Amino acid sequence: MITFCLHQTSTDPYFNLAAEEYFLKNFQENFFVLWRSQPTVVVGKHQNALAEINHDFVHEHQIPVARRLSGGGTVFHDLGNLNFTFIRNVEKIQEVNFKLFTFPIVEALKTLGVEAYTTGRNDLLIDGKKISGNAEHVHRNRVLHHGTLLFNSQLDALKGALKVDLSKFEDKAVQSNRSEVTNIAPFLPEPMSVEDFGNRLFAEISQQIGRTEVYLPTKTDIEAIQKLSDEKYRTWDWIFGYSPKYWFKNTFLALKGEIAVNLLVEKGLLVEVDITGAISETLGQQIKEALLGCPHDLQAVESRLVIIHDLLQNKNISPEEFAGKLMK
Repeated sequence: MITFCLHQTSTDPYFNLAAEEYFLKNFQENFFVLWRSQPTVVVGKHQNALAEINHDFVHEHQIPVARRLSGGGTVFHDLGNLNFTFIRNVEKIQEVNFKLFTFPIVEALKTLGVEAYTTGRNDLLIDGKKISGNAEHVHRNRVLHHGTLLFNSQLDALKGALKVDLSKFEDKAVQSNRSEVTNIAPFLPEPMSVEDFGNRLFAEISQQIGRTEVYLPTKTDIEAIQKLSDEKYRTWDWIFGYSPKYWFKNTFLALKGEIAVNLLVEKGLLVEVDITGAISETLGQQIKEALLGCPHDLQAVESRLVIIHDLLQNKNISPEEFAGKLMK
């Protein structure tokens, strides 16, 4: 069967993630795609998005959060990172094999003078450090396999965006395995840009595949992908509302003593709110009534607390700080 090869020009993370789903579900041909995205934190399908990101860092640096179609852990994209996607028809589920798809990447890197290798986990390493995380999603008789390739990514931003405190969350979501990472660029025999690296990789892997054809998305394709991007991948319901049910617990010191917060979140919404400690039962109940049904989102929580702003102020509690304690 022919494989369509596509070197994606878009750097919009939501469009690129939507494109993967579109090619997976609307074609019968195999695909090989290379693509890059603007700085973005991308969580796995079954992860609790709030538990995977450093809220302060992401907010300060205006880094968007996205959710992909596949499982696995959280990754960081930027223009120094190259993503690869394989979509292939399979006859048996046994054919869904990570090594089947990472092998051509390893071989292509070898032609560039870089010795990468796989481990028992779903990643690629150089010199003991991770350069690539991989994940898969199966749809009927088709498998989507994709991964990252850290070329000259901003590793400080990666570490800052993914530095989290999981002690405040209780859930059954898939949690990321944090590994020491490195870039590919320092291991190349000769310097090259990420664009040249992508072109070399695209040509090498296309040659490995055999029967290929460069695919140029049609106007219909682009419109359909954009629609999927806008209606699914950019939405709060998909990015945060899709997170599994979880408890968020926090204890903090207020002016009159310690306050404990317990929140049960389902489909991104606060379904149980319990506020105890150095706070009156009446005010605790008013906070609960204000927040029930609210999205577990900082701006949404702040908006709900506006209605009891004066009550909080009268108890020497800053509404803005209090809202923050309900998130992180």
